[in-house]
Amino acid sequence: MRFPNLLATKNGRLMAFFWLYVTEGIPLGFAATAVATQLRRLDVGPAEIGAFVGSFYLPWAFKWAFGPVVDVFWSERLGRRRGWILVTQVMMALTLLSTVLLTLPQQLGLFTVILLVHNTFGAMQDVAIDALACNTLHEDERGLANGMMFSGATIGTMIGGSGVLFLSGVTGFQPTFYFVTACILAVTVVVVVPMKEAAGPARATVVGSRLAQAGREMNDFAVESFRSFLGTRGAFSGLFFSLLPAGAMCLGLALQSNLAVELGMDDDQVALLGLWSSLLGALFCVVGGHVSDRYGRRRTLGVYLALMSLPVFYLMMELTRHGWIMPISTTAANRPAVPAALVTALWIATLAYSVAQGLMYGTRSAIMMDVTNPKVAATQFTAYMAMANLAISYSATWQGIAIEAWGYPRTMLVDGILGLLCILLLPFMTRLDAGKVGQADEHGPSRARRVAGVLGALCLAWWPYSVWQEQFGAAKPIMGTVFTLIFIASALFLLAGRALLGAAGGAAARAGTWLALPLLLMYGRYYLDAIGTAVAGLMTPDTFKAAAQSVMLVVAVLAGLVLIALARQPWREMGTQTAHRDDAVASPS
Repeated sequence: MRFPNLLATKNGRLMAFFWLYVTEGIPLGFAATAVATQLRRLDVGPAEIGAFVGSFYLPWAFKWAFGPVVDVFWSERLGRRRGWILVTQVMMALTLLSTVLLTLPQQLGLFTVILLVHNTFGAMQDVAIDALACNTLHEDERGLANGMMFSGATIGTMIGGSGVLFLSGVTGFQPTFYFVTACILAVTVVVVVPMKEAAGPARATVVGSRLAQAGREMNDFAVESFRSFLGTRGAFSGLFFSLLPAGAMCLGLALQSNLAVELGMDDDQVALLGLWSSLLGALFCVVGGHVSDRYGRRRTLGVYLALMSLPVFYLMMELTRHGWIMPISTTAANRPAVPAALVTALWIATLAYSVAQGLMYGTRSAIMMDVTNPKVAATQFTAYMAMANLAISYSATWQGIAIEAWGYPRTMLVDGILGLLCILLLPFMTRLDAGKVGQADEHGPSRARRVAGVLGALCLAWWPYSVWQEQFGAAKPIMGTVFTLIFIASALFLLAGRALLGAAGGAAARAGTWLALPLLLMYGRYYLDAIGTAVAGLMTPDTFKAAAQSVMLVVAVLAGLVLIALARQPWREMGTQTAHRDDAVASPS
């Protein structure tokens, strides 16, 4: 039996990306819900389970690093994006099957390592799927397609989590590994194998060694990526749009679950609330995307983002009216009686929020596709999504701090207002002109100068921060995350800027190349104590930590000065297009 090429028709594309996202959600739900539940029943401690789940999500935090690999290295025979999806799905199935023979909890360490590798392939698959969507979906179907993609991920998570738990009651837990593997392979056979991806740009003729050719392709890719992020108003606005909270977030984060427990809801009630929230969110992802295709993405997304604040403000007023302001321990003596009306208000607010959030999700992803250059889609779109995940991370962190300092209502008021800020950027999120892909507009050079100057000033800010960081108290983790983003962005800017400027960049651009790797290694500051203990035979941990902090300070200051020097460059190269060679490939990769 021959299955159809789903990419050939609109309905086929919608179904293809729906099922591809289902395969993304299944492993996440399986590990975070089903496996975590089983481990707890085996008397594994919460700390070990937390470490297991945390390690499983780790590759998704760094999936932006897979973008350049997926964009540059590909097989003509398998397809530029299809080949990556095919290989990663097969590897996901094989790594999952290899865990069947392990015994839990005795071999939890090895089990965690194998699932970490499994999820690394899952993150690479996600990058390739998003790149294929950017290259394949037509403009008038991106909203609906993204809605179906997020709906598919939600359903996949429920299949891998709740579905596996229900099945394990009939078959036992171990056979469910075969079920999850079969789901992934079924999509591979029915959707991915018959897929016929449209031909991409021809490769340049291989001149010299394959290694040298790969180096030239990476250099051209860096130039293309640099122009894609900074060359147009829409793409540049997308950077800031991604870094801002996508609407009010508190009812989709820990605040909602904290309140549910405080208000006396048991596990079954919390699970039921989560189930209905997920189903509503999945349904309205599709509705929101379809409406945005018909009435315009920027207009509808502005409405959806505003709607997300309404249930937050409603619950805020109900909490204030009933006097439930500060968090109250579930074991505290003389706890106040929980008004039944407040539990009802939580249900209403949570379900209404799920509707608004569902409307927003697919449309937000679609508008990011509108400003993405298809040639570097795996890198650019993934970067936008990674920054959106960062916004979720810092929102969850500051809200936890604020709840203890201000109480629930004031935290919800601030969250509801902050969630509206990104609406101000929507007028600037103009769709990429298909005829000017990879080209910078007349403001491209000035954007490059401004970004270099801002990143330089922020790198220099590490000096005073490192001296007074303890003054930030509970907000210190947020600042640490912000500086991690600054260092990564600065390193990538220096590398791509050097590729673009070439000899015109002078000593500053050359110095920036050498500083890029030390900037990326600044993330190691979180592990100084562990490294210091490991090298205790060479020097005391305190001596090592002090020396490492001094080196990091020097790196940050030097990077700041180099970036400020680059901010004084004219950046005329932003408007100069690289010559694209149309020669055929000498041999496929």
